[in-house]
Amino acid sequence: MTDKREWQGQTGTTWAEEYRRTDRSFGPLTDHLLALTRGFVFERVLDIGCGAGELSLAIARGRPDTTVTGVDISPPLIAAAQGRGANLPNVSFELADAAQWQSPSASAPDLLVSRHGVMFFDHPLAAFANLAAQAAPGAGLMFSCFRAMEENPFFTQVVRLLPVPPERGDPLAPGPFAFADATRVHNILAQSGWGQIALAPFDFPMIAGSGADAIAETIAYFARIG
Repeated sequence: MTDKREWQGQTGTTWAEEYRRTDRSFGPLTDHLLALTRGFVFERVLDIGCGAGELSLAIARGRPDTTVTGVDISPPLIAAAQGRGANLPNVSFELADAAQWQSPSASAPDLLVSRHGVMFFDHPLAAFANLAAQAAPGAGLMFSCFRAMEENPFFTQVVRLLPVPPERGDPLAPGPFAFADATRVHNILAQSGWGQIALAPFDFPMIAGSGADAIAETIAYFARIG
């Protein structure tokens, strides 16, 4: 499974080059997260593991009076995000590890968000404790993460076609399914200083290919991102 070092290397480069297809694939999730932001009152947003910036940019476009900062550990993904946001004055992107990120004085975020960017922390309890310490008093936290592999056809249907299925490592190790256990996620958040915790499932269709030959495009996409 992908870990922090891979995002800083070739994996990050590949996902930066494929951000258009990735954003389309996760489009319904992005829309759902945007709808959920309406339940918060905020002026300064921190996007954790922002990738190529899709969620940051969407929030910034819809709320021009809001300041949005996206952070990610991948240089190529941050470069892609910066290019996409060059004409939006209220969004910026920083190459930084959210587990150690320090908020600028007098501008602590009052909403922290993430679209599948929180499962790669080496030490999630310490990472979320740091984020709680850097956030403004009463700040909100909202993120998405994968449930178990068996509940994600995005993985199971592709793996089923492989001649040799990949070995499963430590289920708690940093990677896509590190937060699959809802009880574990709840405990991490509670112990790191976050309160009023609510977790809810959200299912959506992942559109990996489209157009005249959607199957070929799907194969090409998965062949690139793994």
